Amino acid sequence: MTRDWVKLITSIAPFIITMKPIKLSVKSTKEMLQVLDETKEAFFKDKKTLYPYTQWEHKRAQIKERLNQLPEYVHQAVEVINIEEQKMGRPPKLDLEKKVNLYILVRFLNKSNRLAEESLGYFQPLFGVDVSYKYIERLYGDPEVKLALHNLFVLLLKDEGASGDYSGDGTGYSVSVENHYRTNPNKYGKKFVHFFSLIDLATGMYVGCGVSRLSEWDAFSKAVAMLRRVGAVIKSIRLDKYYSMRRVIRMFDRSVSLFLIPKKNIAKIGAWADILTRMMASPVDFLSEYFQRNLSESGFSADKGRFGSIIRQRREDRQQTALFSNALFHNIYTVRINPK
Repeated sequence: MTRDWVKLITSIAPFIITMKPIKLSVKSTKEMLQVLDETKEAFFKDKKTLYPYTQWEHKRAQIKERLNQLPEYVHQAVEVINIEEQKMGRPPKLDLEKKVNLYILVRFLNKSNRLAEESLGYFQPLFGVDVSYKYIERLYGDPEVKLALHNLFVLLLKDEGASGDYSGDGTGYSVSVENHYRTNPNKYGKKFVHFFSLIDLATGMYVGCGVSRLSEWDAFSKAVAMLRRVGAVIKSIRLDKYYSMRRVIRMFDRSVSLFLIPKKNIAKIGAWADILTRMMASPVDFLSEYFQRNLSESGFSADKGRFGSIIRQRREDRQQTALFSNALFHNIYTVRINPK
């Protein structure tokens, strides 16, 4: 019966605009969700995409260009910060710009603070001072360094631009080698740190991110708040079923197209009306948009491959800085090409 629905909907899709719209009800919604499951099997289960690797190799030049311009970006990010002159205590070893460059170098090395201290011996002429592993660790909690990293994130994003079409998903980072986020069934507590990002579908850049020890929902709320703070336009957002709730729908106005799939035990239409209307108009088009959410998982895979899945910092504020810098470096290294 449901397969007949799929055939019927796909055959009459060009003419559906002239038909009388289907009345939304809980019953019709549950039937529509069955249609959606069948559509996944029929159109998306064995679907393969051809990735243009040659084009990707050509676009890698963008990464080199960003890396070459990184010192200038850091200078601009620091320049707008008003730093009060220190009147008491020891004078700082490094000015803020050198601190940020040192922090970026340490993160690129992707080593523990002690190993980073040893490696930095080669770069001592660059900074003019010797730094200890404790000095490196304190950079993660330095409010001026964190502000400069945020400015750097915004500068990169503004230069690249944002399309307004986003995908969102969450992942976790372990605080020790004894636990792995993917295989451990208990993903809460002090063993893991939750990370949520909103990624731009056109550029592959993160436009907002959030970090939380409490829950993925808390990280999601912080990511949305950051998205609004940076002033990026919001046209559409794709989220998985964990966020299939009216509470999420009400976070955005009706001008934002949300691609969410309601749970099968839905009992009331209410806030779901706009989403269900688009879903009924064309299940295939709706799922095509929804499955672009996979870009988020690809981003996490690239991030963990580059910087690992373990956070070495113990203090919460320093863990937030470490994961925020991962999002920053993601935007430096990302190259987005839409596969066919």
